[in-house]
Amino acid sequence: MKVQIVDPPAYTPPYDHALCAALADLGLDVELITSPFAYGSVPEPAGYVRRELFRRSGSATARALRLAEHVPAMLRYRRLATAADIVHFQWLTLPAVDRPLLPRGRPLVITAHDILPRERIAGSHAAQRRLYQDFDAVIAHSQAGRQRLIDDAGLDPAKVHVIPHGAFSHLAAISPGSLPAELDAAAGRPVVLYFGLIRPYKGLDVLLEAWPGVGGDAELWIVGRPRFEINNLRSDDPTVRWVPRFVSDEELAACFRRADLVVLPYREIEQSGVLATALAFGSPVLASDVGGFGEIAQAGAARLVPPGDATALREAIIELLADKPARRSLSDAALALAAGPLSWKSVAEQTSALYTSLR
Repeated sequence: MKVQIVDPPAYTPPYDHALCAALADLGLDVELITSPFAYGSVPEPAGYVRRELFRRSGSATARALRLAEHVPAMLRYRRLATAADIVHFQWLTLPAVDRPLLPRGRPLVITAHDILPRERIAGSHAAQRRLYQDFDAVIAHSQAGRQRLIDDAGLDPAKVHVIPHGAFSHLAAISPGSLPAELDAAAGRPVVLYFGLIRPYKGLDVLLEAWPGVGGDAELWIVGRPRFEINNLRSDDPTVRWVPRFVSDEELAACFRRADLVVLPYREIEQSGVLATALAFGSPVLASDVGGFGEIAQAGAARLVPPGDATALREAIIELLADKPARRSLSDAALALAAGPLSWKSVAEQTSALYTSLR
């Protein structure tokens, strides 16, 4: 079976790589159609072909060029799609524009990494709902996401399939390098890690509101590139350490292996690459009760607090830092998920079965 995985803006390169490699391991002929990744590193293709057809995002000028070239690139891709048995989109850049440019004549699948756009530009939700209607199958990463696609996007339940987000085990397999130069916590000092792109919906402000009451000798590490102005969030608290940039995979591995607790205080989400990374490392996770996080908690691999509740978050951090057996239980459950139902072998088998059902 010839499958094309399509991610024009390259929003999910670790996910794309892991899925493509796992599908190739099953014997599928897999081609990833994407753009050059603008930051960080992505493993070399393993058993699949990567074709960089679309323009990379970047500066304002580059983004303008990318938008100007998007329609011609989609038209070029539509011609390439004639070679595929299945076309599986991960993202589409401009739903209202992309809908009439979709390839036809073969089954179309899309993964709803975000159920509906978070940036509520006029008409964006309606455009996304219309776009979903043109696909033969829509994948959600959780039962909660599936229900939102049915209730909020108006999709036929028969069209919506749940296939979980795999744990990023390829990152956990990397030999850790040195910690980022900005970090040098003393041995034995508890570390709480907040990791990933810093965006408003990820609740860093809630965590920073909760942190002063944690006390003790714990440190909070905030590691990731900001996507908005964060100067008003920064203070002179010496227990809060900032690494406001992308880090190498080796630095990532060092951070996750050093952390005693990974915190995801998100206000909203469907599923998270940071969570997928934490599970692969067996990191104890404390997260907001949003999106698909509840299903990870039901499996014993995360502790939940209400979103936006700084008091509940503070109390849970204090409790978990003081309770090593509880953290060990979360860690064991995380590793079990990563090796079992959230392994990429399992994800690929479910995805391949969906492809076969559509042919």
